[in-house]
Amino acid sequence: MNDTIFALSSGSPPAAVALVRISGPGADSALHALADKLPPPRVATLADLQWRGERLDRALVLRFPGPHSATGEDVAELHLHGGRAVVAAVLEALAGLDGLRPAEPGEFTRRAFENGRIDLAEAEGLADLLSAETQSQRRAALAMAGGALSRQVEAWRQRLLALAAELEAALDFSDEGEVGEAWPKGWADNVASLAGEIEALLERPPAERLRDGLRVVIAGPPNAGKSSLLNALTQREAAITSAVPGTTRDLIEAPTAIDGLPYLLIDTAGLRESAEEIERIGVERGRASVAAADLVLWLGEPADAPDRDRTILVQSKCDLPGTGRDADVRVSALTGEGIRHLIAMMAERTRTLLPQEGDVAANARQREAIALASRRLSEACTADMLIAAEALRQARVELDRVTGRAGVEDMLDMLFGRFCIGK
Repeated sequence: MNDTIFALSSGSPPAAVALVRISGPGADSALHALADKLPPPRVATLADLQWRGERLDRALVLRFPGPHSATGEDVAELHLHGGRAVVAAVLEALAGLDGLRPAEPGEFTRRAFENGRIDLAEAEGLADLLSAETQSQRRAALAMAGGALSRQVEAWRQRLLALAAELEAALDFSDEGEVGEAWPKGWADNVASLAGEIEALLERPPAERLRDGLRVVIAGPPNAGKSSLLNALTQREAAITSAVPGTTRDLIEAPTAIDGLPYLLIDTAGLRESAEEIERIGVERGRASVAAADLVLWLGEPADAPDRDRTILVQSKCDLPGTGRDADVRVSALTGEGIRHLIAMMAERTRTLLPQEGDVAANARQREAIALASRRLSEACTADMLIAAEALRQARVELDRVTGRAGVEDMLDMLFGRFCIGK
């Protein structure tokens, strides 16, 4: 944290403009070394950048004194012409300054977290925003990065503090030897109300479904047209197709976005009994994938379909004679017949399984901590005031894990390693 770091924070050159960011205690001196004089804070200023007597570029420069900056430290920005030679020359000059070093992946964002400019939930939202590929992913990530979950958790935390204060006051003013007899009026009801709000969030669809895509498994007997359907939905040759039954031996995963909704489409081996070892392993993996699916596109006989509530019965190869049977939709991967109808049915099911716009959604790490907080609240509804007070304290610790106030050191490197250099 005492180092001054720098990196190219925009896309790889060539480009119209390239942004080089500097953060740390030496940011101002680094800017002064290249631009000769410091501009006023937060004022874009045109400057000639020079190094060892050579003019590097004519650029816009800005400085943001800490702690009121993106990282909480002194920050300088160089808005360069985006040619490769220009960017390379400026980065080389910065590397030649004492006390400066290239930033590691995610180091700017990590410093923002360490300096209290953002909390952990907001950092996770920013990571999701950088990887968002659909509009629904973008909206959810923006809400998380903007502090939607953090504000909800902080509201719960403040209510917990108030409940704990009431209980501590009751403990302090209880008659000696009679601790636990005078519970605050309405205290248990308030605890139950808070627990109900937390449980309501946990009942919402998890954020992973939106980030990673709804798991849609295409399953059925061999030679039912599963791989052809996968290719039709992804609009590319994601899987090898042939008339030979059992061509697909393993799971084929194809992340894709269809009409703005994220999916992880999974093609499986034909489900049948087989004496051949490799095919048998593929069939078992296929069955396990069906069991874990959010939605199943079943291309076999309706009577053999898995859980009907999460299954769409698909009659494939409807362009061929003699293929009629009961199904929710009839499709032909060859002619495209029925594909749009199937996509519409998938979208209808998907919208009930993904977080709704405006809802606060939590990822697996956050949900684990929130669930533990809910469990501690349940323990607080006890006949012993001392146990209840400790349960409330533990509930606050779990909520602090959501925003990074406590107990998250073990996962910080993994999180910030998801960011690119310069972010």
